[in-house]
Amino acid sequence: MPSHRALRPAVIIGVLLALLAFGVSPSTAATTANLSVSAAIQQQNGSTGTVEGYVVGQPTAANTVIRSNFTGDTALALADSASQTSTSSMLYVQITTAFRSQYGLQSNPGLIGTKISVTGTLTPYFTPHAGLKDPTAFGGGGTTPPDPSDYYANAIGKTGPALKSALHTIISSQTKLSYDQVWNALKDTDQDPANSSNVILLYSGRSQSKSTNGGGVNDWNREHVWAKSHGDFGTATGPGTDVHHLRPEDVSVNGARGNLDFDNGGSAVSECPGCAADGDSFSPRAAVRGDVARMILYMAVRYEGGDGWPNLEPNNSVNNGSAPYIGKLSVLKAWSAADPPDAFEKRRNQVIFDTWQHNRNPFIDHPEWVTSIWP
Repeated sequence: MPSHRALRPAVIIGVLLALLAFGVSPSTAATTANLSVSAAIQQQNGSTGTVEGYVVGQPTAANTVIRSNFTGDTALALADSASQTSTSSMLYVQITTAFRSQYGLQSNPGLIGTKISVTGTLTPYFTPHAGLKDPTAFGGGGTTPPDPSDYYANAIGKTGPALKSALHTIISSQTKLSYDQVWNALKDTDQDPANSSNVILLYSGRSQSKSTNGGGVNDWNREHVWAKSHGDFGTATGPGTDVHHLRPEDVSVNGARGNLDFDNGGSAVSECPGCAADGDSFSPRAAVRGDVARMILYMAVRYEGGDGWPNLEPNNSVNNGSAPYIGKLSVLKAWSAADPPDAFEKRRNQVIFDTWQHNRNPFIDHPEWVTSIWP
């Protein structure tokens, strides 16, 4: 039988030098990777771990997570997907005093949908729900999501007209869709996170089968948030097919909005809870007013009149008719501030970037740029 001899000191030193030559220290070689949320849920043994996941809400009880109108800064829920809605797939994270000002959701609602890492003790929180307690470190997130790679590199540090010009150049590099392609794009971008067979209708908020798209009563069709008559661009490839402002909507609700500008006030709109309209303006439900504002402002930056399309601009008026303007800017700015980007909106932006147009809405990634361009 072969003998087993201990390694000689010279051999040990050689191994260590080889590790160092490749930039690996002995301690680094033993470091483990961050855990996914699903792995952390399975590892509720009191050990210390670092978990990476998306912020999806504030847990308030073992089986309850709220996703808006947050009531405190003491806990958050992480998931492996920003669109996760099942509490059984979430890890509940305790937020101790030292981290509440930066990672508490009441103070930082814009964290929803962002990816963070947390180091702490893997043990049930809101017992018996899987959790992480007594955190020692948080990373990532913050009130502004990290830039997607270097996409905005040429805009960082700019303000006002210079920022608008830089963003126009960045987002104008895109794949343009036909109007027929928009049907399939919307079935992907606006998919109901709780039911992959459905889309969420923008104004009415209803979850409806993807297959019921069309022009009949109670079908859904393609709503131009920047009304196509405001600039008379129709449905031609370009602003008429840009899915950053095209959304699924009930046929009759789409008709009720028509080409109205956006403003507060008006009477209730049938089949659209929380919506209101009058003779010159439309107001969507509160949960998507910020979404509407950021879509309008995207269009104003993307279409500046230099590529054969109208120079689209927001103004502080209503009754803009066929002019390439939409209002009211003051109201849209207020809506963007009151309704920050949520997980659905952030996912939509990412899907458009990854799969369809390969450009982004900068005001979803950087909501603070709204007031930098339109103070």
